[in-house]
Amino acid sequence: MKKSLVALAIAGTLASSAYAETAVTIYGIVDMGLVSERGSVGGSLQKLSSGAQSGTRLGFKGTEDLGNNMKALFVLETAINGDSGSLNGNGAFGRQSFVGLQSDLGTVTLGRQYTPYFLTLNGVDPFASGMAGAAINLMAHSGVRMSNTVKYASPNIAGFTGELAYGFGEVAPGQNDNNRQIGAAIGYAMNPVNVRLAYNIKRNSTDTASSKNLLLGATWDLQVAKAFVAIAENDGPESSPLPNTLNPFGLTPAPSASAKSRDYLIGATVPFGSHTFIASYIRKDDRTGANNDASQVALGYTYALSKRTNLYAAWGSINNKRLASYTVGNNSEPGSGDKAINLGVRHIF
Repeated sequence: MKKSLVALAIAGTLASSAYAETAVTIYGIVDMGLVSERGSVGGSLQKLSSGAQSGTRLGFKGTEDLGNNMKALFVLETAINGDSGSLNGNGAFGRQSFVGLQSDLGTVTLGRQYTPYFLTLNGVDPFASGMAGAAINLMAHSGVRMSNTVKYASPNIAGFTGELAYGFGEVAPGQNDNNRQIGAAIGYAMNPVNVRLAYNIKRNSTDTASSKNLLLGATWDLQVAKAFVAIAENDGPESSPLPNTLNPFGLTPAPSASAKSRDYLIGATVPFGSHTFIASYIRKDDRTGANNDASQVALGYTYALSKRTNLYAAWGSINNKRLASYTVGNNSEPGSGDKAINLGVRHIF
């Protein structure tokens, strides 16, 4: 009887220990804002928008300690239209859905994940891909996420980090190259400097052409301000897609995306207590014969009510040349005109 009680006690202790080493977190963002868009052939548009600064989402993430400095991890994250309560995105967990293993040698994850290219662009954009000043209004982003992906992220070695991702096309047997995507990035971060280089190549759905994107960006934290600079080369028929493909300015002939372009970005954030002021300038240099150039000027402001809640305001304006047709959107929407104003509140939990 005593042996049985001892065995049960030991089993209970081991079970409690194993449970303590497993952690699952529910997290998310609720972002709601008033958006006014102007400049399209259809006139102005006013709306309540979900996700102007950051996409509204609900996520589950967890880790399990496997011993020997190895962990299992997972993320399931769904996009939500906060203004209507409906799901937004590619299926139930269209934002992210992956599982992986992490050790001293790095992290390997499998599933739907952010591309190394987008993570680099997001890090060198003073608006962090949000509000009316989002760099993705003009700059190519390689699709933001990759499905069917195996990704490796290296550990930090003396400030250096790297990522390599391969996305299977999964079109049909014998068509392994169709929709195939490969992304890579290498970075160096040591205060006050952060430099990152990213590359992405993607085959189209018929395996007849590739789109290539190369991005070099850096930030410099001066304490009183943070400076951002970036330059990108885009080459291929789908290398720099238009955010809004509905010809919002009524151009004739209808606009088409540039197959060869170069992007430039310069910007800054200036923190002052709970206040942060944001500014950026982006120029798209269309290097085809059409010469459909465009530029964007944007100003933004956030006020931190707490560590989790902030107010935000932003204004963005795009100057399109010739048949360029870029629109001022935000983190979650492509926009309908060449000017926009955002006023909103974001809560992170």
